[in-house]
Amino acid sequence: MIGHDPEMLRQLTALHPIGHLGEARDIANAALFLASDESAFATGTELVIDGGYTAQ
Repeated sequence: MIGHDPEMLRQLTALHPIGHLGEARDIANAALFLASDESAFATGTELVIDGGYTAQ
């Protein structure tokens, strides 16, 4: 497991511009946004939640 290997965790974290790996709450917050009225104008788009990984 990644959590048991500090070096692997450090390497994976370094790949993400935001500086940390994603957590369950990161996905949950996006799901809550999409389920809320705040996202009413968002249509036909993808919501990438990867800490900036694909923007590199």
